Parts: sequence; structure tokens; C-alpha cells
Amino acid sequence: MSTVARIDGDLRVTGSLQVDGTMPSYARSNLTQDANAAFTVPMALLRVWDALATNLPATGGTDDLGLYGGTFGSASPKVSTGDFKNTSVTRYARFQFQLPAEYEAGQSVTVRLVAGMLTTVASTSCTLDVECYKSDEGSGVGSDLCTTVAQSINSTSFADKDFAITPTGLTAGDILDIRLTIAGVDSATATVVEAAIGSIQVLCDIKG
Repeated sequence: MSTVARIDGDLRVTGSLQVDGTMPSYARSNLTQDANAAFTVPMALLRVWDALATNLPATGGTDDLGLYGGTFGSASPKVSTGDFKNTSVTRYARFQFQLPAEYEAGQSVTVRLVAGMLTTVASTSCTLDVECYKSDEGSGVGSDLCTTVAQSINSTSFADKDFAITPTGLTAGDILDIRLTIAGVDSATATVVEAAIGSIQVLCDIKG
């Protein structure tokens, strides 16, 4: 007749532990939260903001940011305004992000962009902004969930730019519709003035 051993207190196993029977299951809610887990958004997923079926152009122009592939093996892809010396531009890109199955409802969500100026800063200003809307799965959206105002990227040192998203009502599987905006103003600059985004991540609190 088999017996069940009971251990009251701590158990330390030095070596491997083999379980021949069944292991109890644990609800995701009982797991430890991992804060700000990073989910990278590939550059190739970005689209024309007002024509979502269309890929970004190869160069920035009019009101669209451009997707610059870079030389494979020597330069990574980036999203850029293109050269806007001696002028003013406002250019956009758009993508969708699905909150992962591990996302803990109502917890922190942040859009993190690594951005800056490639060779020369704008003489006046260059800013980066994020707008974020939750799809209602029926062709509608609510209000802009991004609570962070536009941030300056007018520096040749690329840096993290974090944009907080209001998490109230967000759950795993929700689709976020996100638009990125770079606005630059320059005058009397002789060399190329070009802003770029080198990385896009969505950070969120997860369990599992």
C-alpha cells in the first residue's frame, strides 16, 4: 500500500528532482509579475498612417516617415524623416500591437522608442510623439490613451523616449492602434538634417 509523505517546513533538493506523478496546475494570477517586459516591434510592420494597407515608402516625404533598410550586415533598419534641412515637416508612421496573452489586465503599458538625429540637429526643434487608441473590435476606437506629451529628440545621441499608456480597461489580446509623429523645424542649416527611430518596443507587466 502506497503512503503519502508529508513535509512540514522547507525542503532542499541537491541535484535533480523527478516527478513520476502529476503536478498541480497554477492559475496565471498566482504567478509572480514581471514588470515592463519588452516586446519588440519590427520596423517592417510599420505602415502609412492614413493608408494602412500600404507599406511605408523607402524614403520619408510629404507626411510619411520612410523605412530605410540599411545595408545588410553593416547597418540596421530605421524609420526616418529623410532630410528636412531649411524646412518644416510633420511625418507619421502607424502600427498595431496586440497585448500578449501574459499581459496582466489593467497594469502598466509603455511605448519605448530609441530616437535621435543622425548627423546634425535641427536649428529650431525636432520632437517625437505617440498617439494610442484601443480598438473596440467593431471599427471604432475610444480616446487617445497616451498620457506623455511630445518629447525632444533634437540630439545626435540616440536615447530612450518612453510614452505612458493609460492601462485602465486594457486586457490581454486587446489591439492598440499606434501612430508615431516626428515634427521638425529647421532653417539655414547647410548639412543634412534627419531624425530617425532606431527601435520600437512595447513594455508591459506580465505574468507567465
